[in-house]
Amino acid sequence: MDMIRLSAFDLALAASLIVLLAASNWFTGVGHSRTLVVAAVRCAAQLMLIGLVLEALFANVSLWWAALLSMTMLIIAGFEVMARQQRRFKGMAGYALGTLSMFVSSFSVTFLALTVIVGPDPWYEPRYAIPLLGMVLGNTMTGVALTLDNLTRLAWQQRAVVEARLMLGHDWATAIADIRRDSVRNGLIPIVNAMAAAGVVSLPGMMTGQILAGNPPMEAVKYQILVFFLVTAGTGFGILAAAGIGARRLFDERQRLRLDRLRRAADA
Repeated sequence: MDMIRLSAFDLALAASLIVLLAASNWFTGVGHSRTLVVAAVRCAAQLMLIGLVLEALFANVSLWWAALLSMTMLIIAGFEVMARQQRRFKGMAGYALGTLSMFVSSFSVTFLALTVIVGPDPWYEPRYAIPLLGMVLGNTMTGVALTLDNLTRLAWQQRAVVEARLMLGHDWATAIADIRRDSVRNGLIPIVNAMAAAGVVSLPGMMTGQILAGNPPMEAVKYQILVFFLVTAGTGFGILAAAGIGARRLFDERQRLRLDRLRRAADA
């Protein structure tokens, strides 16, 4: 079955729904109209740009070009993680912490999938490598951002409790254990909910896209299961790394709580 192609008019009709929603928000006084419009424009522009880049990349398969695009995605994801935190680490530490966590988890999981599970030839075939990395990295970015935001915010709010535990003789890991545990749980909620509701409440995006493109439903299901497991593993390992490194960063070598290493996002 041939895929139904969308025209510019079709996309304009879909965009009119966002305009209508923004106008409704403005008329009812609830706000966020500008946010909706800007986000929609950014979404369309970024996707059109990446579409052109991918077309060129697919036509000229190269490890170096694929690596360059992958690193660009990682760098941008690092900034997005830092931007979503109410309180974040000062200086490059805040950026490096999230970026390193995502790099270690997302890239290792994607590399394993490409070389062992999917096995395209070559293994860095952009048609497989970039979409898989994008899905894993995008979900890991969300999980790491939620985890670090929860970790630093709760550490600030419960600083008296943490310092009391330190004075009672607990080490830094014990003093902040419940906050770190809650932060990990908070970061895992989106992907756990997505897996739990898949096929019952929602049809996931990759599966839906493959079905719309004319692929057999069961083949689309197998790819979606693979993606869910890869995304969950990448997100989970990234969250564990971010929570562990971030929690340690909140204390100095003498195990004193150092909240002066944090700043509010408004101060950036």
